[in-house]
Amino acid sequence: MLVVLLVLGSVATALAQRRGGFGGFGGRRGREVIRPNTPYDGRFMFVRIRYGPDYGYASQGLPWSHDYPAGEQHFMKILNELSLLNPHTEETNIVTFDDPELFKYPVAYLCEPGGWVMSDQEALGLRTYLQKGGFMIVDDFRMQHWGNFESQILRVLPEARFYDLDIGNPIFHSFFEIKTLDVPQYYDPPPAIFRAIYEDNDPSKRIMVMINYNTDISEYWEWSDTGLKPIDESNEAYNLGVNYIIYGMTR
Repeated sequence: MLVVLLVLGSVATALAQRRGGFGGFGGRRGREVIRPNTPYDGRFMFVRIRYGPDYGYASQGLPWSHDYPAGEQHFMKILNELSLLNPHTEETNIVTFDDPELFKYPVAYLCEPGGWVMSDQEALGLRTYLQKGGFMIVDDFRMQHWGNFESQILRVLPEARFYDLDIGNPIFHSFFEIKTLDVPQYYDPPPAIFRAIYEDNDPSKRIMVMINYNTDISEYWEWSDTGLKPIDESNEAYNLGVNYIIYGMTR
């Protein structure tokens, strides 16, 4: 925890200074032009999934793009300080589930699945990705969104079962020792719920889909350079994120 506090404090201060402190975050709720994808070079890349039309920009009106690009940029800086993955820290690649480029990346991030809808080709692409060893993190959705998420993921894995995770699960100990799942909430009423889909529905095998339900850990990543929330709360979100990546890269 002390390492994360020190790293987060220095990174957040530098970012805040570069962005101009509180005066620099207003644009995050406006439109953000989507940057071109970086060609694959073997380094770890944060991969965000787009669903729906490609409008060429991110905004609050496009739920899949929430927290882009600040959330993943901040997160990758933390990951870079704590691991040997040598991730891209400024670039984010955005792909769809039917894009062959997805198979170059072992971890994918899906945001706000409350409005997530796939084509049949996308559903097939995601199923193939997961069965070939891909790991998907799902984040940022509320209680009322579970029905849509469940209906979509069951198109991908019709046989899937959802397992509620407790603090003893190995994913919460893959790097940091997570002490409690009673995590701080940015704006959701507690409790946060952590669920998983296992390979072959077998909890002794790897998690294919890690589900952060009724919570939004990437919101902490995005705003961690502003002082809007206590550092220790942002640290908890980073701890979870780091554990997920390390788990996904070692299973």
